[in-house]
Formats: sequence, structure tokens, C-alpha cells
Amino acid sequence: MLFSSSTFLFLFLPLVLIIYYVPLRKFRQGQNLFLLLASLGFYAWGEPWFVLVMICSILVNYGFGLWVDRNKRRGKSCRAPILLALLVNLGILFVFKYLMFTLSILNGLGAHFVIPVIELPIGISFFTFQALSYVLDVHRDRGQVQRSPLKVGLYISFFPQLIAGPIVKYETVADQIDHRQESWEDFSAGCARFVVGLGKKVLLSNQLAIIADRAYGMAGDGLTTSFAWLGAVAYILQLYNDFSGYSDMAIGLGRMFGFHFLENFNYPFAATSLADLWRRWHISLATWFRDYVYIPLGGSRVEGKARLIRNIFMVWLCTGIWHGANWTYLAWGMLNFALLMLEKYGGLGRGWPRFFKWLYPLLVFLLTCVFFRSDSIGLALRYLQAMFGFGAGLGDGLTVLYLTECWLPLLAAALFAAPVAPKVRAWANRRGWVVLDIGYALLIAGVFLVSASFIIKGTYNPFIYFNF
Repeated sequence: MLFSSSTFLFLFLPLVLIIYYVPLRKFRQGQNLFLLLASLGFYAWGEPWFVLVMICSILVNYGFGLWVDRNKRRGKSCRAPILLALLVNLGILFVFKYLMFTLSILNGLGAHFVIPVIELPIGISFFTFQALSYVLDVHRDRGQVQRSPLKVGLYISFFPQLIAGPIVKYETVADQIDHRQESWEDFSAGCARFVVGLGKKVLLSNQLAIIADRAYGMAGDGLTTSFAWLGAVAYILQLYNDFSGYSDMAIGLGRMFGFHFLENFNYPFAATSLADLWRRWHISLATWFRDYVYIPLGGSRVEGKARLIRNIFMVWLCTGIWHGANWTYLAWGMLNFALLMLEKYGGLGRGWPRFFKWLYPLLVFLLTCVFFRSDSIGLALRYLQAMFGFGAGLGDGLTVLYLTECWLPLLAAALFAAPVAPKVRAWANRRGWVVLDIGYALLIAGVFLVSASFIIKGTYNPFIYFNF
């Protein structure tokens, strides 16, 4: 079930809110049980069989959490339950996400495996990492073990962040499962945040996807330089508004139920270095790898540059692999690692004028995303060739047509990607402009009505990060 669907907006969400706040208003355990059942139903709506995979993940990791806690209380080593938890969770992820890819590689090397057709459960990378976070945080004393499997189930399956993040570490919400405080202020702020994300998704990302899909579909087949650049710009704006929009909706939904999730984006396109950009993009994934991969390897406290480079390399290797079973994701990860090392140790961007320090990480992001978006390395290289003048010419009428038709969502998407709105609100608040709050409320209402009309019409509505 998509957040940007009429079923979710006009049936599922209102029904869940009514039941949560009316008959169950003062019954926390009942609210938690209801949210768990609603979340499993939400997932089963589109994945009726794969909900069993999630239930198994919940029960298995509930058991691992108890095992870790028991060993700690008895003064025993937690190595066995931790290693087994890693093996089971990553094993499930490998079977569903990487087995077919691995077998195809082995067949290319001369093996003769029969490659099974394995359907990918939506959001398996997200809920698998959350399940691991529960076990690891119990081990690190970052959250109390849960004696009830229902509470572990709520943490892993909670529908706002279930299928496309943000990845919520257990330590950030462990106390909120039983002790969150709902308020009208949180609820109204959550509604506004949800509508902002809905607008990003429906009014911007979906429109820009039309340009990006057309351009990338033409790679190596009549793609001109101008349309290749337009398609690349449209894609990074689509990607940002799609994923940050979903994160906005998830954070907003969480606040409606009293949960406070950490931010997942912080205007990455305003960064003035590549390292700064990646600190601002998909923050929940970056912090997950920092806490559970980078720091356990020694982080930045290791002796010698070689070990530090190794640690950063491992993070980017894992990041590329996490995104999917395709050489393009691995190439994307390794390119970013190499450029980050060039920035850290080679002086890339050091001492440059501020404009160029802002421009170069944006260009790097745009160019490396060609690999992220393309279906193969070959198609990515052909797309880059077109961008640098080795395509079907420099310009064409298609570029003019799409610029004429889509200039408004392109401009709006660029504005949403820049920290314009918070600066305007901060400036107005310093002057006590109450009228701005009224205007903001009217704008939110307008965004919801227009987005709802697009949804009812059944416009193009993919979610990029559902694939992960």
C-alpha cells in the first residue's frame, strides 16, 4: 500500500487514527497491539505471502534479543547470539536480494546453476536492518530488551517507516514504545509534515520521473547532449523529492502517533563538500553503517592512514551492496569512495571559491547517479558519453518540449531541495509575522487538495526506494 494512494489516504489512515485515538485512547498496550496488527495488515496488503517473512524476522530477533540479554546478565559472552543474528538476518537478505545475482556471476565463470526466480519483498533491506539494530542495541546497552514479542514486532513493522525508511535504530525509539506522549501540537505538526512529503512525491517527483525515464530509456539510442543533461538533472531532483518526501511522510505519520524519528535529509544539495553532502543524504543509513560497521572496525581512531581508508572503503562497499544486486550500485559506491578519498587526502575542493565548493559535489552526485539509475554499466557509460557530446547531437526539440511542459515542477523541485523555506520562516518569525502561519496553513491545505486530485486521477506513482 502506497502512502500516495487513495486507499491509504481515505481509508486506512483515517480508520487507524480513529481506532487509536477513540476506543484505545487511554490503553497503551491496546494501542501498541493495534498498531502492530495494522502495520502487518499494511504490509500484507501488497505482500500477502511476504508478511510471513517479516513475522519470522520478528520472532527470530525477539529470541536473539532474549539470548543476548540472558548472556549479559549471567556474565557470559554474547559472541554466539550476535554472530548467529548476523548470519540469519543477512542470510535472509542474501537469499531474497542477492542469490540470483550471485548465481548468475558464478554461471558466467563456468558454473551451471539453475537460477530460481525469487521475488523481492518490498523494503526487506529496511526492516532487516531495523531487526539487527534491535539485537545489537540490546547488546550495547542502548535499549532495554523487550519481554513481549509484540513490542519487538511493533518496532520492526511499524507502518510509517516500514518499507522505505528512514531506518530507525532501536535506541532512538526504545523508550517511546511504552512512554511516548501524544499531543495536539505533535499531531498537527505531523499532519503538515506528511502533506509536505505527499506534495514532494505526487506533485514533483512523479512529474520529474517522466523526464528521467524518457532520457534514461534513450541511452545509446538517439540521446542528445542537452536531453541527457536534462534527464540527469530531473533524475536527481526526482530521487531527492521521492525519498525525502517519503521520509517526510514517515516522520509526520510517526508524530501523529507520538513517535519522534530522527531526520533523514538535511538539504544535501546545499553542501559545500562531498563529505558534507553524504552527511546530509539518507542520514539514517549513514548512521547505521557508522554505528554498526565503521565504529566496530575502529572508526577514525585506528592507527595509520591505511586502516582508516579500509574502514571507509568497507562502509562504501556495504552501501553499494545494500542498494541492490547490480554492478551499477557497486560502481556507484566505489566511485563515491574514490572521490571522497580524493577530497580527504588529495585536496579536492580545498581552497576553492565557495561557489565552486558548492558546485562540484553537486556535479559529482549528478554524474555518479547515472550509474545508480542505469540498468547496466554499459548503459551508464553510453549515457555519460551522450552528456559529454558523444551522443546523437548537441540539442533537439525534445529538450525544448520537456522544458516548456515541465519548467514549473523543475523549478519547484529545485526550490524544495534548497533551504529556502526554513530561512523564510525564520526571517518572518523574527519579525512576528503571524500572517505567515496562516498562509502556511492555507498552502498545506492547497497542497493536499491538489495532491489528492492527482492521486484520484491515478497518475504515474512509483516509489524508487521500495526496490531496496
